[in-house]
Amino acid sequence: MATYKVKIWRQSGPNANGHMERHIVKGIDGDMSFLEMLDHLNEDLEEQGKEPVAFDHDCREGICGACSLVINGQSHGPETTTTCQLHMRSFEANNISEIDIEPFRARAFPIIKDCVVDRSGFDRIIQSGGFVSVNTGNAPDANANAVPKTDADTAFDAAACIGCGACVAACKNASAMLFVSAKVSHLAHLPQGDAERRERVQSMVNTMDEQGFGSCTNYGECEAACPKSISTDNIATLNREFIRSKIGPTT
Repeated sequence: MATYKVKIWRQSGPNANGHMERHIVKGIDGDMSFLEMLDHLNEDLEEQGKEPVAFDHDCREGICGACSLVINGQSHGPETTTTCQLHMRSFEANNISEIDIEPFRARAFPIIKDCVVDRSGFDRIIQSGGFVSVNTGNAPDANANAVPKTDADTAFDAAACIGCGACVAACKNASAMLFVSAKVSHLAHLPQGDAERRERVQSMVNTMDEQGFGSCTNYGECEAACPKSISTDNIATLNREFIRSKIGPTT
């Protein structure tokens, strides 16, 4: 069992001043997840009559993308995974006993409380075009729409994005290009998405700008921080789709 010195961000509300708060967390097993360590911290705080730390979580299976923390300066921590799938043995192996925990930092991700941020800007980007607006009816036969394997593989890889926002938090410009490009690339490589591809890319890019996300300068930290290994090749696809949408209808 290990003991950790934790310095965690506390902020009572969106308009309140925040500060880093120090705690000692004892009895942490290496097989605990990082969120279980935070649960342990909150149990200690509640026993002391103090308010527990608010942080995002949901499935705790690395699927939903809800967990969103910057741990020792890295989105989701020292491993390329979601926070809920980060285990405390990673810190043991590297002899790390002090942990700084902050919320995702981006103008487009305003803090709600403590380490909880508002990522609804992603939802508004999806609502603006990240869908196929057709009446699909019953599920079609698997071979009803022939899709080349390379396109199917590319679309599947892009669709793996869970919208956690680690790319935004890792980017020095707080850009959402990797997230938006994954959604655009996913549908651009499928025949079902072809009918709206021109309007989709323009609407999603415009909404991304309206939500206050920064510009991409090809720094590459977004791909390095992504727990689903979304490739920056999708950003090239997004740029091509955007240019095509400006010069005329797609063919």
